[in-house]
Amino acid sequence: MKRINLQMYAETVHGKKIAFLYRLLSDAATATAAHVAFTTENSVTMSRDADTVATKDGAVRTPGEVETEISTTALLAVGDTMISKLKAALVSGEKVEVWRVNLAEKGTGDNKFKATYYQAYVTEFEETSSAEDHVECSLTFGAEGAGVDGEATVTTEQQEMIELYGFTDTTAKGA
Repeated sequence: MKRINLQMYAETVHGKKIAFLYRLLSDAATATAAHVAFTTENSVTMSRDADTVATKDGAVRTPGEVETEISTTALLAVGDTMISKLKAALVSGEKVEVWRVNLAEKGTGDNKFKATYYQAYVTEFEETSSAEDHVECSLTFGAEGAGVDGEATVTTEQQEMIELYGFTDTTAKGA
């Protein structure tokens, strides 16, 4: 009987450790990427269509290009600016930078984490407001290509924002 080393798979990545950061491409020289506050869900979907040609010997498939779609759902925060910027990018057709960062896998330097970088267009925005729940916003991005793997810098301040709030000591703030 063949034994499988399950220790290779002993630790899973919690959903909170996958963070998405966004920035308008036009702001790349002046702004730091930011996350969407109160994100409840993100997803990346990659697909490839294929054309089929019938031949006398059987079907021949020709693969198309990889298509990547990124989506995020979040509760709308009072005074939110990122969702407003992304909604405006949909209307204007402006390109957006997107980083999918795995905060569970440290990179080679301080505040570096394994990440995938995309350039994308916002293709869909939906805002839902029911009588009993918080306002929820859903955004869909159509990425160009399949993304590029590397390492992204996520500052301590950004990490604290992603975690909702950072550690605070028990001493008085002015001390």
